[in-house]
Amino acid sequence: MAGKSTYMRQMALIIILAQMGSFVPCSKASISICDKVFTRIGASDNISKGESTFMLEMNEVSNILKNSTDKSFIILDEVGRGTSSDDGLSIAMSLVDYLSKKKKAKTVFATHFHELTILEKKLDNVVNLKIDILEENDNLVFLRKISKGQSDRSYGIEVARMSGLPDEIIENAKIFMSKLDESDEIFKDSQVLVKSSMEDINKAEIEKIKTYADSININEVTPLEAINILNKLIGKVKEI
Repeated sequence: MAGKSTYMRQMALIIILAQMGSFVPCSKASISICDKVFTRIGASDNISKGESTFMLEMNEVSNILKNSTDKSFIILDEVGRGTSSDDGLSIAMSLVDYLSKKKKAKTVFATHFHELTILEKKLDNVVNLKIDILEENDNLVFLRKISKGQSDRSYGIEVARMSGLPDEIIENAKIFMSKLDESDEIFKDSQVLVKSSMEDINKAEIEKIKTYADSININEVTPLEAINILNKLIGKVKEI
């Protein structure tokens, strides 16, 4: 939602417009000659030919690597997201390394793999850019501004909340996220992470019940209200 995909498409369109002799939407532009423009954006599949979403993604990347030159312009949006985190990160990191050292085409690579940002220090021709986002009281303001540097986090949970997902899902997702943030290294045993997180979710639900119970003044409720309160408490307990 910050606009990275739009920004990437805009760059490709500006290159095409400039080379066809058109005006471009800026006061000044420094654009080198480009022989081809390649894109890898979006998620789709070709089930009729037995190609999964990830297989199609890899086919497209393979085609780009085979046909691009050092004068090409490449935009890659979220490569490696269609498989496991370990596989996807490994492929993405290797791809950036290959483009940097072997292909040397001008490339814009958007990713949520924050681990890739370290490549700026390892590869001379890699630069980190980020889209600035202002966060105030759990509300996001997308500034539509590109600046140098790396983003310290993604905002998927916040965007999920903005889309209207139930608050319970959002709160539980935050609990899972806090567990991941507490770890100094990637969890080797995902079952341990899930079990620990579920225990924390249950504890959070119990605390909600305690808070609800503490808010009840039994001397001020009618018999009918007391029955309704009891039913509500029983329902909350059964959900745990």
